[in-house]
Amino acid sequence: MNTQTLVSLDPESSRLICRGEWNLANLIKIKNDIKKISWPKQGALIVDGQDITKMDSAGAWLLNYSLKKISSNKLTTQLQHFSEQAAELLALVAARADDALEAPVLRHQNTLERVGRGAVQQLGELRDFLEFTGQLAFEFARGIFHPKSWRWSELAAVIYQTGLQALPIIALLSFMIGVVISYQMGNQLRNYGANVFIVNLLGLSILREFGPLITAIMVAGRTGSAFTAQLGTMKLNQEVDALNTMGVTPGQLLLLPRLLGLFIALPLLTMWADIFGVLGGIVMANSMLGITASDFLHRFQVEIPMRALLIGLGKAPVFALLIGSIGCFQGMKVEGGADSVGKQTTRSVVLAIFFIIVADAIFSIIFSRLQL
Repeated sequence: MNTQTLVSLDPESSRLICRGEWNLANLIKIKNDIKKISWPKQGALIVDGQDITKMDSAGAWLLNYSLKKISSNKLTTQLQHFSEQAAELLALVAARADDALEAPVLRHQNTLERVGRGAVQQLGELRDFLEFTGQLAFEFARGIFHPKSWRWSELAAVIYQTGLQALPIIALLSFMIGVVISYQMGNQLRNYGANVFIVNLLGLSILREFGPLITAIMVAGRTGSAFTAQLGTMKLNQEVDALNTMGVTPGQLLLLPRLLGLFIALPLLTMWADIFGVLGGIVMANSMLGITASDFLHRFQVEIPMRALLIGLGKAPVFALLIGSIGCFQGMKVEGGADSVGKQTTRSVVLAIFFIIVADAIFSIIFSRLQL
């Protein structure tokens, strides 16, 4: 800790010597040092800033405020040996100073204040998100009445990137989920001689829950983050501003193709995940429980209703809209520099996964009330 006096008065030469860092971090120490000074009542006081190594607006404000407080008709002050940057900062602060205002001080927020500020910030972000979705809805409605404005090549590229390129990882993950579910459930069913019911448990869990949920979480991490990073980088490179200058709205060229492409691709990926999830269950049931693939599939088509598949597929478009809208929204909020891209990308993935799970819980409650 720095114990050096940052400001002192030489009474013989009537010189106020300032040294060290005059910034917000040292503001309280500087104020305490100033309080200890016995100021002269008359004459000329020279303020020497030669030894100041750093000065910010807080330090400049405090120095200006202190000098104004002691100045009178009999005592005048004069600044000497300040750096060009410090002198300009002092002049700017003096021009905007208000005698009624105190210098800024460090203040710690209590818990209640932090919670309140966080709530206000989240409400503001929710308002911005609703405004963002409203603009996208308007762009979509305009596109319906002007079909020629659709960017079909961009839409096809999004379907290729978010759908076709994701097939291998979705297949592998779903297959392993099917294996794990069959293994864990099979151990319990085998103890009761109910091996055959693995078909019922695996089919319902994969088609209704694990297929759409795991696929959506994977897409949120893979595609939602990509949307945010791509749009954020375009904002930093001023490509979005260039589109506005050319009369092409970002929603028309960048946002709607991503949303609609994911809206189309995610249900297909969910179907793909269902296939490999069931396939993983067949492999494990055959090796562990002695249920052949033909027996498994025969019981599967008899015991598993079509509504289980439709319910799972019905969740996918909702998950797609959540992932796409959150990813694009966070991408359009990027500003400043590369740090903002990383921050918004992280928020995009976390928020997308959170709202996917919340939406899945809401679906479960609704389907339970409807007895589906």
